[in-house]
Amino acid sequence: MKTSWRSASLVATAAAVLVLTTACGQEQGSTSSQNVGAASTPTLGAGAIAGTGTGTAGTGTAGAGAAGSGTSDQAQSTTAASAGQLTVWNSDEYGKVLTDSAGRTLYRFDKDSFEPPKTTCEGECAVTWPPVSASGATAAQGVDKALLGEVSRPDGTKQLTVGGWPMYYFAKDTKAGDIKGQGLKGTWFASAPNGKKASTKGGGGADAGGNGNGAGAVEQAGLTTRKDAKLGEIVVDKNGMTVYRFLKDTQWPMSTKCLGDCLDKWPVVAPVDKNDTKGILLKGYTVFDRPDGFKQQTINCIPLYTFANDKAPGDTNGQGVGGTWFAINGDGEPIGADK
Repeated sequence: MKTSWRSASLVATAAAVLVLTTACGQEQGSTSSQNVGAASTPTLGAGAIAGTGTGTAGTGTAGAGAAGSGTSDQAQSTTAASAGQLTVWNSDEYGKVLTDSAGRTLYRFDKDSFEPPKTTCEGECAVTWPPVSASGATAAQGVDKALLGEVSRPDGTKQLTVGGWPMYYFAKDTKAGDIKGQGLKGTWFASAPNGKKASTKGGGGADAGGNGNGAGAVEQAGLTTRKDAKLGEIVVDKNGMTVYRFLKDTQWPMSTKCLGDCLDKWPVVAPVDKNDTKGILLKGYTVFDRPDGFKQQTINCIPLYTFANDKAPGDTNGQGVGGTWFAINGDGEPIGADK
């Protein structure tokens, strides 16, 4: 229940956040020369099959409506071919994953919405993540056909939705079974058969908050700490995946040196409400408006990341990579880094 002192508390909290944000001193324009890649999203390879489900895998020949050169017109045309009858792939790592009739992974984007369905991936984004056409798409065996729908894109084409979430391909998935887009930028995830996120725990799919939807699923805080046998107390996200910091980033002023292709390996941790944390230092707990447009959670003004090569909860494969990437404790301090 909200109490009478709530308003005064909110005013004080807002003032504190303003002070912390100022203390972090975000300098968004200072990182352009440190861009690891030429663009904030990966470019479409010449041999990629972009969103048709009908191209010949691995040949570099795309079917009708495939994107090739990376223009927005081609991005619009990627919805021309049908996904056909959807299928469900039982992945050892991600549980049940939704694919098209050719076995290509379907993805969802956290910046979209499902109530009401809305797509926010346009232009160059739609070249890298071609929309799945709603035309001719049918439910997989065991999938509730009532979950299938469509949303009108700005160009007038109809995009497939599952559970309200718009569906996409990833241009770098060039053959059946590829799932190279999983977790990219901390916002792109393979779709479970119900339109929720395929679970990294091999469960039946996670909702927009990342919580399992199966019976008896245990809700975990968005950011919390756990005891690691080798590293001690480390921070993990809602899926139990290890959280890291990059020593080339700065706290004051707050800036990032991980941009472009760097984010393919080190996805940012999306904003997490401070009330959805446990064991985390809330001093300097702010959201970083990155120069590439993404919003990134910080602890003590330290930008946070996960590691793409951590495949399961408990993995710490990113620890010490390049002598600059380290797991952190609840105060944001790097574990095992030279002082």
